[in-house]
Amino acid sequence: MPDVRLSSPQGKWILLTTVLGSSMAMLDSTVVNVALPTIGRDLDASLAALQWTVNAYMVTLAGLILLGGSLGDRYGRRKIFVLGVIWFALASLLCGLAPTPVILIAARALQGIGGALLTPGSLALIQASFHPDDRGRAIGLWSGFGGVGAAVGPFLGGWLVSGPGWRWVFLLNVPLALLCAPVALRHVPESSGGTSRSSAAESGGARARGRFDVLGAALGALALALVTYALIEARGGSLVVTLTAVAGLLAAVAFVYVEKHSPDPMLPLGIFASRQFTSVNLVTLCVYAAFGGFFFLTALQLQVVSGYSPLQAGVALLPTTVLMLLFSARSGALADRIGPRIPLTVGPLLCAAAMLLMLRVGRDANYVTDVLPALLVMGAGMVTLVAPLTASVLASVDTARAGLASGINNAAARAAGLIAVAALPLLAGMGPEAYRSAAAFDAAFRRAMPICAGVLIAGSALAFSFVRRPRPGCIRPECHTHGSVTAPPLERGSA
Repeated sequence: MPDVRLSSPQGKWILLTTVLGSSMAMLDSTVVNVALPTIGRDLDASLAALQWTVNAYMVTLAGLILLGGSLGDRYGRRKIFVLGVIWFALASLLCGLAPTPVILIAARALQGIGGALLTPGSLALIQASFHPDDRGRAIGLWSGFGGVGAAVGPFLGGWLVSGPGWRWVFLLNVPLALLCAPVALRHVPESSGGTSRSSAAESGGARARGRFDVLGAALGALALALVTYALIEARGGSLVVTLTAVAGLLAAVAFVYVEKHSPDPMLPLGIFASRQFTSVNLVTLCVYAAFGGFFFLTALQLQVVSGYSPLQAGVALLPTTVLMLLFSARSGALADRIGPRIPLTVGPLLCAAAMLLMLRVGRDANYVTDVLPALLVMGAGMVTLVAPLTASVLASVDTARAGLASGINNAAARAAGLIAVAALPLLAGMGPEAYRSAAAFDAAFRRAMPICAGVLIAGSALAFSFVRRPRPGCIRPECHTHGSVTAPPLERGSA
């Protein structure tokens, strides 16, 4: 049984390492948004190129994150985590040196591969290392500091863009990696399949000899890439776009077929026998689709329409950072006591209200009366739901499946944000050069925010209807289903 206590020196090193690693990936999911107008001007990029600057990273991250979790479960979570940190840093260096939009987009795709290796490992290391009595608080702190990493991204990006330049948005990851990797190797215990190094050596040999689901990983990433391309380029309505969309849907169907029939699937479909696991991931899709659209468009709205500088736009988003830092650990502990249903119902509703309040933000928006109220409500909603959402995913499966469960949930979150960034400009009627016109962008933004709010309301309804508190002491999927579980045992075909 994992026995590291949060109060111990080792527990603090583990938390620091996992927060540093996950923050690298989270920062790059948000920090780039503030830099987009400057990148567009510097590299003479269209809106579609800016969308791909965000989405190339998300395609490989979402498409391969399941494989990253499986690699950690099989070969060692610390080993794969450190490999991901180093890969991410090298790809970030390439992003910072990119001379054209095409090279930047390609480097962002490589960055996503590194993120797919390190992101599930960061959370799985917490689940596999900490004593059960400290796990909820540790996850709460991880979620809180990770949320801070995501929220501070716009501020940090604004400061870097206004100072040394947008390239340092990416180059900053190099010193972070140089700090994170050695600390992980020195202080974080190795684990695989829910076991320590010693027990893994005794019992993990059979698992390590299994085959990797390379075809499944390729089909998943291909489906996301094709659908994303079709959504971004759909304004033209060409035959190529239609064929690409159809090919993307066929790839998605093929992915499900391969996972169902593979002896060693990347995504064992039996894990969805847990109704709790399935429900929480559906809520995740709704929540992170709205978040992805919100942060992508808000950073542009504040600069293109309200006239904020990159630094001012980043500073404007700081209230969410402060609230996440102060209250996420308490939110995780509260969810342990009262269960996840109420936080996952109320949190999305608060975020939906915040997005409707953003409709007040237009030309010459007053920060105190127009921007701040929306961001305070947004921060309260994020505090309410982020830590309970993460803890609920892990509580719905056993420890041996922590990497897989974390990978699936992260894949759901990233895929949702990816599709939102691709689809929301299309749904809101945003033209290819909209970010160069304040009037055109403002009109599209006002159509987009109610769409995001509606998606959050749907997530809240799903949580209220289907998420339940697990029975005390029961962590198996059978605890979260109605009746008997007829699917194959989760150990079959595990990665």
